[in-house]
Amino acid sequence: MAIFRRKTPQPADTGAQPPGKRPICLALQGGGAHGAFQWGVLDRLLEDDRLDVRAISGVSAGAMNAAALVSGLAAGDGRAALDKLWREVNQSGGRNVFGDSAIWNAAQPPDWMKDNPFWRAGETLALSMSPYEFNPLNHNPLKRVLKAAVDFGAVQASDIKLFVAATAVRQARARIFTASEINADVLMASACLPHLFQAVEIEGEPYWDGGYLTNPPLWPLTGEDTPDDVLLITLNPMAREETPRSAADIMDRLNEIVFNAPLVAELRAIAIAGEMIGQGQIDVGGQGP
Repeated sequence: MAIFRRKTPQPADTGAQPPGKRPICLALQGGGAHGAFQWGVLDRLLEDDRLDVRAISGVSAGAMNAAALVSGLAAGDGRAALDKLWREVNQSGGRNVFGDSAIWNAAQPPDWMKDNPFWRAGETLALSMSPYEFNPLNHNPLKRVLKAAVDFGAVQASDIKLFVAATAVRQARARIFTASEINADVLMASACLPHLFQAVEIEGEPYWDGGYLTNPPLWPLTGEDTPDDVLLITLNPMAREETPRSAADIMDRLNEIVFNAPLVAELRAIAIAGEMIGQGQIDVGGQGP
């Protein structure tokens, strides 16, 4: 978790704020079932009650946490809404809701058997199948979870700005959905891992997990109508002390690197832009050279 302040010529006007509360943006990284850890952070922040959340961006599980939070705040209880979301996830299969098969690890054979070449050949065969083959009916338990846990009408009508990212498959670009567009399909698109779920089609465009291109999106939070302070809640570790050696550990670390890369690039771009503004190399609001 990290907080940073974007540099602006003048403080942003974000409207009337509750007395004693600090206006803030939240940026919620995606990470499948690890989003439950993010829920814990959000629950503690809401319990503290010193922040006034005015804008949120999110991807995958972060987008689901964001939608549940906005939905709950509209009803007067963000903590209860997040609790309901993750209880629904648990009732629908827990980690498997996100396509995470790690929940079955305890039932698998010991390491010496999994290292057997025949076992690995079986894993390779399973991975070679697409979701269009092993899930032709396109069953996705997330849809039930989201419809049960999120009031999308409240999300769309909220004055809290919400930005959810998904990856447009054909165009290879990130699309940012705003609050008025958010529904269950948008959230499932933002969390769609293509080797586990069929692409989610919205307005004729298929979408995959937004984390491939932005995780989470920061630039929508840099407008003049959002607070300067951004609280970034990450899920994927940047550093690991040991070199992964098993096939599973290598894949896990590769996924962490891939899903952190867009965030690193965006943070670097923001830092460079801030330096250039500070040196007068970029004209912001007519105050440059």
